[in-house]
Amino acid sequence: MKSDSTLRGEVITTHSVFGAPCWVSLTTRDLRAAQDFYHAVLGWDWHSDSKMGDQYRIAHVAGVPVAGVSEVGFVARTAVSWTPYFAVSSADEAVSRSQERGGTTAVGPISLPPGRAALLADRDGAVFGIWEGELVAGWAQWRRAAPAFIRLHTRDAFDAAIFYGQVLGWATSTPGCCEVRYEENEVVLRSEGDIVARIHSGAVEAAPDPTIRPHWQIHFAVCDVEACARAARAHGGTAHQQGVGSTEAVLSDPDGAHFTVTSKMMV
Repeated sequence: MKSDSTLRGEVITTHSVFGAPCWVSLTTRDLRAAQDFYHAVLGWDWHSDSKMGDQYRIAHVAGVPVAGVSEVGFVARTAVSWTPYFAVSSADEAVSRSQERGGTTAVGPISLPPGRAALLADRDGAVFGIWEGELVAGWAQWRRAAPAFIRLHTRDAFDAAIFYGQVLGWATSTPGCCEVRYEENEVVLRSEGDIVARIHSGAVEAAPDPTIRPHWQIHFAVCDVEACARAARAHGGTAHQQGVGSTEAVLSDPDGAHFTVTSKMMV
């Protein structure tokens, strides 16, 4: 995660936006194929990062770094998937809080200049990352150019919200922390007024669904959902839409990593 662009010349760190999603990263088996696919579907341009090695690339939109991709061997024991990273003021403390509350640690914390990262799973198995240090860009710039939001599909939204709130410092008295509310059958996370994450498990009175495999889904805001779906199919991926004119589609790349495209009109 390279901080090669900052907001108004300032170094933006995870101390400024702690608890909020700050990066998304893809692990894949074929780096070149992934770059070609996401360029065709989302229009991303790719750049290498000498600090991260030959097997890591950073996607840019209008010059703003928005996402990273690495081959599976670059991050040990990691499945092919999209993973959100949350900003934390201390990676060590966040890992300790996760473990104390039943979460597991797959990788880290490890040093990745200019910061430290760890790959974790919550107590229901949903994988997420944490990042301490300089951000890839000014956080507001990344928010405008990158995902619309991320959504956790889980068995018990309230239990998950408690876990993440305690690990990431949501809804505390600390200035700048994220706000948590219940809106339209979902737990909603807001940072600086914007919706940045949702936690979904069905209606309030519904029993937890044992068939759900808890996971975080990345939602990318796009101008034309149908065009993205067509491009995904044409370049070896899949696309599932509710129908013509749908404002969302669930796509997968040729390696099987799932993500969602959401109309910018809905963001």
